[in-house]
Amino acid sequence: MSLIAWLIIGVEIGFWVFIAAGLTVRYLFGKERAGFLLLAMTPVLDLILLIATTYDLLNGATATQAHGIAAIYLGVSLAYGRRMIRWADERFRHYIVREGPRPAKLYGYAHARDSLKGSLLHVLAWMIGGGYLIAIIFLVDDAARTEALQQILKLWTLIAGIDLAISLSYFIWPRKAKTGSSV
Repeated sequence: MSLIAWLIIGVEIGFWVFIAAGLTVRYLFGKERAGFLLLAMTPVLDLILLIATTYDLLNGATATQAHGIAAIYLGVSLAYGRRMIRWADERFRHYIVREGPRPAKLYGYAHARDSLKGSLLHVLAWMIGGGYLIAIIFLVDDAARTEALQQILKLWTLIAGIDLAISLSYFIWPRKAKTGSSV
């Protein structure tokens, strides 16, 4: 496994460690500011990954799927970061601290709207990560060395389109609450 692949794994682990630490410090120790600072460290991890990936590719490395996944990680982290932290915060408050309300399950048009918001964030992530991929492909200027990035970009475009289509389908066929248990 390449250094970039290991770095992606390390950054992902670091992301969740900073979130868990930030929420723990915020709610269990009552240190709001320290908790916020720990949560604010997550973009620093993105920056480290971006710098390492760019450095690797601009210094002669042939792009691998790991380099493409780093771009996806960057886009997803920046686009979904606040939503992921809010998701973790709600569950931490309810299940660990036992203070917040149970996270609600959405149905009908509320679910459709929430799903569409998520898909639009996916499009934003695609624009950020895809923009990075296009920029690095342009800067490296060697189709043979950046072929993996081009393939990742094509696949991600397809996946983002499918995600958007599924979310739009919920407006036609809304998600319904289960009406009872099946025996």
